[in-house]
Amino acid sequence: MKKVSYSSLSREAAAELYADLQKTYAEYVARGLRLDMSRGKPAPDQLDICEGLFTAISKNGDVADVSPDVRNYGGIDGIPEMKALFAEILGVSPSEVVIGGNASLTMMFDMVSRSVTHGVMGSTPWCKLPEVKFLCPVPGYDRHFGICECFGIKMIPISMNADGPDMDEVRKYVENDAAVKGIWCVPKYSNPSGITYSDDVVRAFAALNPAAEDFRIFWDNAYCVHDLYDEGDKLLGILDECRKNGKEDMVYIFASTSKISFPGAGVGAMAMSEANIAAAKKVMTYQMIGPDKINQLRHVKYFKNLDGVMAHMKKHAALIGPKFETVLNALDSELSGLDIAEWTAPRGGYFISLDVLPGTAKRVHKLMADAGVVMTGCGATFPYGNDPKDTNLRIAPTYPTVDELKTASELLCLCTKLAALEKIMG
Repeated sequence: MKKVSYSSLSREAAAELYADLQKTYAEYVARGLRLDMSRGKPAPDQLDICEGLFTAISKNGDVADVSPDVRNYGGIDGIPEMKALFAEILGVSPSEVVIGGNASLTMMFDMVSRSVTHGVMGSTPWCKLPEVKFLCPVPGYDRHFGICECFGIKMIPISMNADGPDMDEVRKYVENDAAVKGIWCVPKYSNPSGITYSDDVVRAFAALNPAAEDFRIFWDNAYCVHDLYDEGDKLLGILDECRKNGKEDMVYIFASTSKISFPGAGVGAMAMSEANIAAAKKVMTYQMIGPDKINQLRHVKYFKNLDGVMAHMKKHAALIGPKFETVLNALDSELSGLDIAEWTAPRGGYFISLDVLPGTAKRVHKLMADAGVVMTGCGATFPYGNDPKDTNLRIAPTYPTVDELKTASELLCLCTKLAALEKIMG
């Protein structure tokens, strides 16, 4: 049967359809569901495939060939072997890598914190400035926005196009306002849209002429190896592009093994110019005596090199690929042609972005919650939790089982239809 756009329905037809859908919704509510698709967490079976990490180091002899001794103090920027592995992953030089604890988010927070208290490579500390602003491509990552809120940094939303942030908007702010000190980016399989920045967008970032000498691009490459298919998206190396323009100091790159190995016991890393590293280490020496170097070595022993990492990521893809397909199949089957929703079909990463009819996202969210399905809070993908059009919902398919996702996705489509009809009927 050919689908009909909801906007073309007569009021009587819309009311009849709404009544039928309400009956189906009541059946879902009666089932007493308890499902959670709110956060992008690896499922237990994803964690199980990394069990070999527990035995990658089992005795003193396993660390004997490593210098300095990973069991002792020191090495605040990480062991050489781990630097070399992340250099392969990120396409940079080992001398441009700093290894941290288990979370890249901590390293991002620390880079902002150091800028607030000590400035950037000799610039005025941000805490002494009348105003500091960050650009925030939207929809985006709520924890990036949380860092800004923590430090009282004003956030400016930037539109996202199909190939990345609107660079005309970015240039307007960066090149004309010295209070703009940074921009958050998830350049590959963006959270939540799944967009990978095009070569043109990366080159446009590298060619920026900031009004502020201490402007920095916070390049959170969280999903750099998180392909769902054999042929993943390709991302141009921004540090190399910045270097071509003599602007290698303008970017900080972040990544981690959080969704490669164990989120609670992974390894975080940042890559940047050697000048940026030297400036950061001046403060880091007061912050720590050394990170968990045994965990770093454990990861090196287990993965060995980039080929080992990529082989491991294929195991992840085999587990979560069917989950993404389950959600996308439901959206395609139930919502295509109705003109009440649009969604992304990412080739990697951890999320699907769903835009429902403007003004209905909160209603869809509540209908889902009332039926027993928890989703990421409305507005979370925008600064200050404010989605001005009340349209975006972030779908996190990785943690539930395929059967749970099938049920949750069918319900999501049902709730989207109900909310749209309520909006249309007024």
